[in-house]
Amino acid sequence: MQGKVVVMTGATSGIGEVAALRLARLGARLVLIARDRARGEATLARLRAAAPDAGHVVHYADLSTLGEARRVAAAIAAAEPRIDVLVNNAGAVFASRAVTQEGLERTFALNHMSYFVLTAGLLDRLVAATPARIVNTASNAHRQGHLDFDDLQSVRSFRAFAVYGTSKLCNILFTRELARRLAGRGVTANCFTPGFVATRFGDQAGGLYALGVRFAKLFARSAQSGAETLVYLATSPEVANVSGRFFQNCRPGTLSAEAQDDALAQRLWRESERIAGLS
Repeated sequence: MQGKVVVMTGATSGIGEVAALRLARLGARLVLIARDRARGEATLARLRAAAPDAGHVVHYADLSTLGEARRVAAAIAAAEPRIDVLVNNAGAVFASRAVTQEGLERTFALNHMSYFVLTAGLLDRLVAATPARIVNTASNAHRQGHLDFDDLQSVRSFRAFAVYGTSKLCNILFTRELARRLAGRGVTANCFTPGFVATRFGDQAGGLYALGVRFAKLFARSAQSGAETLVYLATSPEVANVSGRFFQNCRPGTLSAEAQDDALAQRLWRESERIAGLS
């Protein structure tokens, strides 16, 4: 990874921060997107301590807002002539339904639409760096999800874990269709599940849900273990020519039938384009 540029979201804690530090020690230059300035500066200090001369930087944005995702993507595209790896890792689960200022349910907005908008905004820079890679953090929770295009914003029904699972199903379907569209352009796209990891994830969900998540983390795997597949997909020559796949523990994972539906993936892509105002 010597001299390569890695753009990463969700890198100020958990598996994202572990992976960012590992990639920095391998020689990569990290360009982070963070929401919380204090955590962003703390992570940046750790990266600079690990690799003092790499020129790591952090940009700040609330990725649950499409306008912010577009803005930060444009800022990074203007500053970086090439991007070797894009890691879409930011995500959250919320105990109750809320909408963003653009009227999107916030789980869908952050966990899926930020991936879609950020990737679109940085795609030219990835193509400029070919061979390049896109790594999307999904989850086995996708098995609990279901895409209902008549209720994508969970107006009729909101159950926290089911809505989260649907957002992770979106990550997988997005990865499949992205890989299909990128075929022959020198950019691969893969996704993975880190497993259930003891990180900050879920702590801000609110209510009894957050308490339940904290208790479950007593039996969770470490962030170091959860980051292994992310780093593998970003660096390993074994997957240099693999695209459109879902991984678990650095090996191909198993998917639900819905997560393998290419027609569904194409429909989600078209709907995401419409929501984002992209083509």
